[in-house]
Amino acid sequence: MIRTIFLKPVCGLLALFLLATAADAQIASADRKKLRVKEDSLSQWSEHMILDSMQADRMRADSNFTRGLVRALLIKNSFYYPFDAVLGISKLYAPDTSFRIFTWNLQYDDYYSRQRGAIQLRTTDGSLKLIPLRDVSEFSANPEDSVRGPRNWIGAVYYNIIKTKYNGRNYYTLFGLDANSAESTKKWIEVMYFDANNQPVFGGPYFTYEQDSLRQKPKYRYSMEYKKNASVLMNFMPDENIILIDHLISETNQPELPSTFVPDGDNEGFKWTNGRWVHVDKVYTFKLKDGEAPVGEPILDSKGNRNEEKLKQKSEENNRKNDD
Repeated sequence: MIRTIFLKPVCGLLALFLLATAADAQIASADRKKLRVKEDSLSQWSEHMILDSMQADRMRADSNFTRGLVRALLIKNSFYYPFDAVLGISKLYAPDTSFRIFTWNLQYDDYYSRQRGAIQLRTTDGSLKLIPLRDVSEFSANPEDSVRGPRNWIGAVYYNIIKTKYNGRNYYTLFGLDANSAESTKKWIEVMYFDANNQPVFGGPYFTYEQDSLRQKPKYRYSMEYKKNASVLMNFMPDENIILIDHLISETNQPELPSTFVPDGDNEGFKWTNGRWVHVDKVYTFKLKDGEAPVGEPILDSKGNRNEEKLKQKSEENNRKNDD
């Protein structure tokens, strides 16, 4: 019998409390002191990696940080140590705390960056099981059409992770940010599970458009590209069980240039249904049928015509954010 179950993310405060309690019980006092020393070094390297003005120094700091992180994680029960003082590095625990994933961005120059990452699995004896992630985005012509492993990962700095379950298998949906280029930013949604060898498998035909009037092939991962520093929503809304995504439009009427894309005030999204994220073209319209939410104020009218005044306002808002 096939079952579809959605598991809401654990409340942040509760998760932190449980992990802190586990850390107190699991990490020996001597090991905790070692971890604090390692954390101090990692904090300094991460700062240089992000803020140093010289490319060579940023790359050197990244190399030191990577080696230092591995050495720190080799300490018994390091899984329970949060590394809160290490800023600029994403450290996300899975909702079921079966693993955590480290990700960060290395900026080479204004036009080129690469993401780094590693998955630390929870082990019963406190030993380290670490799976490095190798970003191959620059070598991937069509990253939305393939299943991948840790050695050919589509890099992103993850800012959220949720868990779903279907037909007895746990799926983890990751939400990530990619600095991309000087003109545009990307966001990614990636579905991951662990195979029989406990290795991560990224992607699959999880993003479907079967309910859209205009059908298209399923995507193996979902991405959106938009104007640099524009404020764009792409995240899971736990109270509504839906991924909510800002609908984008070119502020200069150049749909071939994602670097001109900004939100138009409307929203699309995805609902988890039978092991797939099914696309919802108009979230607010969809929700109104259930009496759950008001309609937003879109830039496009019902016939698809542009409201130039609203579009101008959106452009001015984004320009002010860029100036800030």
